[in-house]
Amino acid sequence: MTPIDTIIAPATASGEAALAVIRVSGPLVPELVEAIFGKAPLPRQVRLGRYLSTDGRTLDTLIYTVYEEGKSYSGDWLLELTPHGNPWLVRKILDDLLGRGCRLAEAGEFTRRAFLNGKLDLSQAEAVVQVIQARSERALEAARRQLSGSVGRTVDSLVDRLLVVTAMLEAYIDFPEEDLPPEDQKGPAQALSSLVTDMESLIATRQYASLLHDGVKCVILGEPNVGKSSLLNALTGEDRVIVSAEPGTTRDYVEERIHIGPYLLRIIDTAGLHEAASSLEEEGIHRSLEQIESADLLLVVLDSTRPAPTLPDPVVRLLNERNTVVVVNKVDLAEGKDLAAFAADCPHVPISAAKQTGLNDLREVIRRSLEEGLVIPDESAVIVSARHAEALAQAKSLLQESREKLREGLPAELVASDLHAAIESMGLITGKIDNESILDRLFNRFCIGK
Repeated sequence: MTPIDTIIAPATASGEAALAVIRVSGPLVPELVEAIFGKAPLPRQVRLGRYLSTDGRTLDTLIYTVYEEGKSYSGDWLLELTPHGNPWLVRKILDDLLGRGCRLAEAGEFTRRAFLNGKLDLSQAEAVVQVIQARSERALEAARRQLSGSVGRTVDSLVDRLLVVTAMLEAYIDFPEEDLPPEDQKGPAQALSSLVTDMESLIATRQYASLLHDGVKCVILGEPNVGKSSLLNALTGEDRVIVSAEPGTTRDYVEERIHIGPYLLRIIDTAGLHEAASSLEEEGIHRSLEQIESADLLLVVLDSTRPAPTLPDPVVRLLNERNTVVVVNKVDLAEGKDLAAFAADCPHVPISAAKQTGLNDLREVIRRSLEEGLVIPDESAVIVSARHAEALAQAKSLLQESREKLREGLPAELVASDLHAAIESMGLITGKIDNESILDRLFNRFCIGK
């Protein structure tokens, strides 16, 4: 499917730069190349040429590459121009192309054409944006997997298995007189149970993907004036929070984002946990508890010169070796207290936030804690998109309903209707499902109609 219009757009950000990239996609590309450069297009060759405008002036000497229809990113004829990155020059080239019958592309139109021309499925098209927006190494890795087709292949495999069950039921409905294999209700029900289990595993990867995209929520907590804000400033490398010897300086939580290893972390500094002396402090402590309860990782800051703290019971119950790192601060001062018994199962890291010592050790312990504490999916496919997770959840619910109807001995027509709806729901992820695939699978499996 080749759209009639030839579209153009800059593929690089506006502003001065050494080079810019302009994309041209559509059926006019071959004649544009001849008119502008005076040469027939030679696909997939990087060439140097003078860009001649419609009035015969040389706008620039630039690099250009032509990709033939079916072998380009969009699937159409594609021309990539690489002029010098002068914004005025880019504008002149765009204006010249508009005068030659092109139009400005709409947002995402090159990728839309790639999907319409079968170069990408819907999940891969969405992954283009996810690759661009990834904010950590792990998030980029998950997006690259999706762009390579891992989600589409996994969903296609699930759909193929579902088609087998659907074809079996369709055979009972449409061809009751055929000599079909002696299947009863148990076979399809077991197949649906297996599908539900695999879909649940796939849906569960969404939580991991959300952590990668939004950041691991890491909360700094402890008593007042133990150095929580100093720790945040030390980890971020800037004076993000006011530091004072007066207890209770932080009365609301403060959030910053940092990278540790391949992970993005949302570091949250909270108000000190103690008996509140005012309603304002009480509200700050209440907000701290809310943040602590929803955290993925807890950094409990202790003052090495003080005895072990007595934290609120709801907080203590949350501490374990998988989600907690005990940060023993102020080790640069006089010989400190023995705090090894506090949260003894959790790793303890001695630091001095003020002197910037021990921070590399802390970063390494945090990285290891994340590697050990996060449930990293075994599946090659990770569901990054909320839309994909919603479609899978809808399909899973329909399969569960179908399984129960089979077990209750309800008519096959009712079950098949749910299965068709589940297939359509999964088709929203890749855009590849149609009703004819049911019939194809039916004929291949049961040899009906011979």
